[in-house]
Amino acid sequence: MKKSVRFIVNPISGTRGKEAIIRLIPQYLSDERFRYEIVYTERSGHAAQLAQEAAEAGVDIVVAVGGDGTVNEVARSLVHTQTALAIVPCGSGNGLARHLFIPINPIGALKILAECQIETLDYGKINDQPFFCTCGIGFDAFISERFAHAGKRGLMTYVDNTLKGGLTYKPETYRVSIDGQEQEYEAFLIACANASQYGNNVYIAPAASMNDGLMDVTILEPFPLLEAPQVVMQLLNKTIDKNPHSRTFKCRQVGIHRQAPGVVHFDGDPMQCGQDIDVRLIPQGIRVVVNNQEQRYTGPLFAAFTDIHDKMVQEMVTLREDFLQQGERIKRINTELLNKLKI
Repeated sequence: MKKSVRFIVNPISGTRGKEAIIRLIPQYLSDERFRYEIVYTERSGHAAQLAQEAAEAGVDIVVAVGGDGTVNEVARSLVHTQTALAIVPCGSGNGLARHLFIPINPIGALKILAECQIETLDYGKINDQPFFCTCGIGFDAFISERFAHAGKRGLMTYVDNTLKGGLTYKPETYRVSIDGQEQEYEAFLIACANASQYGNNVYIAPAASMNDGLMDVTILEPFPLLEAPQVVMQLLNKTIDKNPHSRTFKCRQVGIHRQAPGVVHFDGDPMQCGQDIDVRLIPQGIRVVVNNQEQRYTGPLFAAFTDIHDKMVQEMVTLREDFLQQGERIKRINTELLNKLKI
C-alpha cells in the first residue's frame, strides 16, 4: 500500500527558498510507493493546524519543510498519533534534524524520507508547551528572544546576538528541584534537553538521547569572561559536561523557581512565563522518520566538513533552479519572437 505524505512548507523560514526543494520531490518519492501533497503555511500557528488535519485524516507522514519553529509546530500536532514526523531542514539551526542525523541538504533529507524508517521517540513539555529538542531559561532564552526580534536570520545573526548579549547578561539565582531533590544555584543558564544540541552543532547536552525516557539537564554556572572561548569550544566539541562550571543531571521532571517572571525558550522560540517553571519528559510520545545509517563520528572537524558539503549541495540545487528558470525565460522570449515574425 502507498504511504500518504503531506509536505508542510514554511515559505519564509530559514535563509533559503523552498521551490528548488519542491522540484526535487518527484525524483525521490516514487509514485509506486508514495502519494503526496504539498501545502504552504500562511501565518504563525498554521503549520500546527495543517499537521493536526493530516493526523486526523490518517496521513502516514507529515514532513516539516522549514526551521526549528516549523518542526515544533508540526510535531506538537502529531504527538500520540500514528502519523510520523519527517524533516527537510531549512532553518538557521536545525537542532532536531542534526541530532537525528538528517542531512541538511535537501537531497539527503529526501533520501532518508524515502527509506521511511520510523521510530517512536520521547518529547518534553515546559509548562505544558511541547518541545522536541531543547528548552531553557537564562542566557539561551535571553538570546532566543533577541534573535526572534532581530529581523534577520542565519548563523551570523545568532553569533552577533550571542557575542553582544554575553557582555551585558547578568546570571540569576534559581531554586531547582530535580526529581524531588531541591537545591539553589546561581546560573548563567539552565538547559533541559531531549536532544543533544541547540542547533548548528552546538552541543549543550552531549549525552542526550531521544529514546531513553530521560531528559538531560545542564546547569552552567557563571564563569569568568576570559573562559568564554573555552566554553564555546566545549559546546562545539561535545565536552561542555566536562567544564568545571557545568552541572549535569538525567531526570524525568525538573521544577525551577526564579525571582521574577521572564522569558524561557522551547526549541529556540521565546515564551514569557511566570516565576515557576515545570519541565517534564514524555517517553515514547511521537513517531519520527529517522536515519538508520547515522554517522557515528561527529567531531567538530567532521561536522565542519559535513556542513561545507551540505552547503555545496544546496548551492548546486539553487544553481539548477536558477538554470531552469533562465531556460523557461529564454523559451518564452523565443516564442514571443517567433510569434512576431509570423505576424
